[in-house]
Amino acid sequence: MATPTAPQAPVRRGGDWLASWTPEDPAAWDSGRAWKTLWVTTFSLTLAFITWFLVSALAPVLNTIGFDLSTSELYWLAAMPGLAGGSLRLVWMFLPPVIGTRKLVALSTVLFLIPLLGWGIAVQNPQTPYAVLLLLAVMAGVGGGVFSGFMPSTSYFFPKAKQGTALGIQAGIGNFGVSIVQFVTPWVVGFGLIGAAQVFTNPKTGATSDVWYQNAAWVWIPFVVVAAILGWTLLRSVPIQARGVRQQLDIFSNRHTWIMTLLYIITFGSFSGLAAQFGLLVKQLYGADVFGAAGIVPAQYVFWGALVGSAARVLSGPIADKVGGGRVTLVSTLGIAASIAFTSFQLSPDSAEDFPRFFWGMLAIFFFTGVGNASTFKQMPMIFQPRQAGGVIGWTAAIAAFGPFVFGLMFATGFTQALFWLGVVVSLIGAALTWYCYARPGAPTPS
Repeated sequence: MATPTAPQAPVRRGGDWLASWTPEDPAAWDSGRAWKTLWVTTFSLTLAFITWFLVSALAPVLNTIGFDLSTSELYWLAAMPGLAGGSLRLVWMFLPPVIGTRKLVALSTVLFLIPLLGWGIAVQNPQTPYAVLLLLAVMAGVGGGVFSGFMPSTSYFFPKAKQGTALGIQAGIGNFGVSIVQFVTPWVVGFGLIGAAQVFTNPKTGATSDVWYQNAAWVWIPFVVVAAILGWTLLRSVPIQARGVRQQLDIFSNRHTWIMTLLYIITFGSFSGLAAQFGLLVKQLYGADVFGAAGIVPAQYVFWGALVGSAARVLSGPIADKVGGGRVTLVSTLGIAASIAFTSFQLSPDSAEDFPRFFWGMLAIFFFTGVGNASTFKQMPMIFQPRQAGGVIGWTAAIAAFGPFVFGLMFATGFTQALFWLGVVVSLIGAALTWYCYARPGAPTPS
């Protein structure tokens, strides 16, 4: 396990940067500033996930408000934020030690306004070209990209003993943004605020009603403005800096970087992929009959997946601090494997009566992925020194963020069953690596 090093002297000084920061020294650690930073960045991160997963809430209903998109086109639409989010995380992962927490959080938050404004305009016109919708889906990926900057940046503020709790809270509450946007959207579109109404056609009964789907995007804009202002006025940056990208590439020579990348693909890659595609998958497998005459096909159920996974992440952080991240990750990977195996037998339903088994199987997957999301983020600060830990957190988060794209691609091309079986195998490999490297008695790198 790497030996922690003292914070290095700032490469540059300015109003953004604190003169010193020693979280491992209880007498010198400013816990008030650390927790304030956590809550401000968590507020912004929640809005980031709302922005990132907005498309997953809109895609299943676009055809009911006048659009004419195929199942494959809808899957691709929901997948593009994942592709963009993962790609952008490869950029944001290098930013914390270069521009600092204050600029990173405040300026990143402002970028959320672009996809929110764009989607609010696009849904009002069913003639919006599909290429424009794809571009807006890519722009929503900004909400996913910032995660690889926010999380490492926050980790700098806390001692190792509290990083499982702090990062579990931040990422867990941030993940709630997925369920929030999926839950709030069906409600907020029911009344007019700004702009023209769309005509919603119930896919079961054919009945029509007025809806305002621009609200699903525009309702978040005031919150984004507030978050950007809070980030700029309340945050500062700790003196952990790097002179650009090259200095940060040392993480790739450490084998634990690659092991933790695999583990976070298993946990967050599965969580984000299934959360983005859950609504479309339910619609494909079971259709509107599962949901009665309400007509809002997946919305009554799909938010539960992200809700359960996010809650598990918040609750598992303190547990990982107490018993060790490696042990909790072992439980998580075994639980994911078992849950995926069970659910893989629920993908060819005979009727809507089979839905409860599928639904509970999916919730089990979401629960165990949430547990692992927290425990892996406890492990990384224990394995690596502070700057490297931040880089590894950013890198693993970037790769796992491709989950929505990979899941969307597999579902769109008919490889749903194969993806679930692959998930079982990879999860068992992750469990074996976790036991050998981190969780067994006498493990070479206990974490």
